[in-house]
Amino acid sequence: MAWLQQHLPLIGSLYYASEWVIRIVMLLYVPQRRTPAAARTWLLLILFLPWPGLVLYAIFGRVYYPQQRIAMQRQVAELVQRTRDRLLRHENIAPPVIAAPFDQPARLAENLGDFPPSAGNRFELLGDYAGTIDRLVADIDAAASHVHLLYYIFEDDRTGRQVAAALMRAAARGVTCRLLMDSIGSKGARRRLAHELRAAGVEVIELMRVRWFRRNAARFDLRNHRKIAVIDGRIGYTGSQNIVAAEANAGMTNEELVVRATGQVVRQLQILLLADRYLETGDEKTHPSWFPPPERTGSSAAQVLGSGPGYRQGQVDHVLITLMHAATRRIVLTTPYFIPDTAFLLTMRLAVERGVEVHLIVSKHSNQRLARLAQQSFYDDLLDAGVQVHFYRRNFLHAKHASFDDRVALIGSSNLDIRSFALNSEISLLIYDPAVVAELGAVQARYLADADRLDAAVWGARPAWQRLLQNTGRLADSFL
Repeated sequence: MAWLQQHLPLIGSLYYASEWVIRIVMLLYVPQRRTPAAARTWLLLILFLPWPGLVLYAIFGRVYYPQQRIAMQRQVAELVQRTRDRLLRHENIAPPVIAAPFDQPARLAENLGDFPPSAGNRFELLGDYAGTIDRLVADIDAAASHVHLLYYIFEDDRTGRQVAAALMRAAARGVTCRLLMDSIGSKGARRRLAHELRAAGVEVIELMRVRWFRRNAARFDLRNHRKIAVIDGRIGYTGSQNIVAAEANAGMTNEELVVRATGQVVRQLQILLLADRYLETGDEKTHPSWFPPPERTGSSAAQVLGSGPGYRQGQVDHVLITLMHAATRRIVLTTPYFIPDTAFLLTMRLAVERGVEVHLIVSKHSNQRLARLAQQSFYDDLLDAGVQVHFYRRNFLHAKHASFDDRVALIGSSNLDIRSFALNSEISLLIYDPAVVAELGAVQARYLADADRLDAAVWGARPAWQRLLQNTGRLADSFL
């Protein structure tokens, strides 16, 4: 104690000097390959709290991805490119022609995500939560070859047990069953249900496992947020719904939208799912039964777009921006979390100024307080731009989709926030079919009928303390 008291002035001076070293070094380091807004936010934190800011930056400040995973992701892309003619095109099904101006977003999606538009597909939009689970279970029970599932959340609850029971029944009759689930999002099932599934012959793989202080370890909050099911290589599911009870969020009931697909696009879902399996296992072997001869089951053109930190910079956000630029009449965006970047906001503003009707549908209820505050901070910008903002009041609207004129629908797992755009592995399905867009439009019309439109005068009159909280929440967004 005497030693500490004797050297306390020296320790204080060293600590003071270290704070200035941190400030100066980070002033040079932080702005590298980062947006000005994010750089300003990090530097502001580090200026006032150098050591805590340095620790937070070390954990959250860089979207670093293990070099081994990056190399494997490149191998996956090369594998897709080598096999696309064999797996993604077929002599009996000619590639579709996407008419201008939406041919540009389709080409961009192919260049970014490796999957070209495919023809001859059929889609069903499933909005009934329990009915979607029942439909998936029925398809698993009818499976003859394989069942491949990939979900961010696979919970050990009645819904998870219902799907798990179907997997175990399928495995018992000789069907190959694989379940890929995010290590963090599905931690409940990973700890308990996975053992039962493995004992029943189901392959269970944890995605994006957290490995603290290990070589090639990624940021722990980089998650696989996809939702994909492929049965017998002929039936596919994707959308916003996880394998969890609708009432998983206390006091709220989730409302979702899922697409059930048949046709050639199922091959693209299969490839993306198997790519995630390869990233965890290093096993690139496939079986002919996983890619049966494609059948023309409908008249819809579509393509899959995978996105995430292992891809090239910018994926679904760039495609969404290009789609908004292509729209000439109406854009409807539906998301539970809306935290855009400057380019996304500017594109929405420009669309309104071109005479396009732009609607944003968000849930009145939310399960993320900080994200909700950050989201609310953007409403002034949206209202000033002329965007119509609607609060859906019936349930927690967790659905994630968009429509552009009467030509294109985008449905998937990606929220309209920087986390989905930059950190999470996501899946989006682009459908080029006016009939499917009209069906989605009916869903959107129901949302709007059960929503309250945000009034600019009322919103502008909110208390100053609410503005302060919302703007503080917006600062946290830039930490990404």
